Amino acid sequence: MALLLRTVARQGLCSSRSQFGVLYRHAVPMGTTAKEEMNKFWAKNTRLKRPLSPHISIYQWSVPMAMSISHRGTGIGLSSGISAFALAALVLPESYPYYLDLIHSMTFGPHFLAFSKFALAFPVVYHTFNGIRHLAWDLGKGFKIPQVYRSGYTVLALTVLTSIGLAAM
Repeated sequence: MALLLRTVARQGLCSSRSQFGVLYRHAVPMGTTAKEEMNKFWAKNTRLKRPLSPHISIYQWSVPMAMSISHRGTGIGLSSGISAFALAALVLPESYPYYLDLIHSMTFGPHFLAFSKFALAFPVVYHTFNGIRHLAWDLGKGFKIPQVYRSGYTVLALTVLTSIGLAAM
């Protein structure tokens, strides 16, 4: 059936070519394949002694660059943490209240608890505020370099203050 449809389609295309002849009359078939083009590209780069790719050490670190990397890192960390928590809830033999009571029975000092709360709150808050910043960019706002830096510093300040506030609860 597929062969029949292919044959009919080719016949239809061949018969309709005469009316569109102006469009493809001067078309030249490709002389090389993609593999040949890639081989020429790499041969030229080797001949000119170009590096494979720029190394990260040639770039001067900036706030937007670091925030972009950390936004991705917090996203990966948060999704991994949620996945691990969900997997643990499915696999571990006891129920959630048992493990919550187990954590409450451990005697951690107040400094450790405050730090732990801050360490849990920081990536969530950072990813949220930086996500709002990205939504503003999606609307086309804040692309000028001073605005990018200002919004970055604002996100960092709000993240630290909100994380401290959440850790103090």
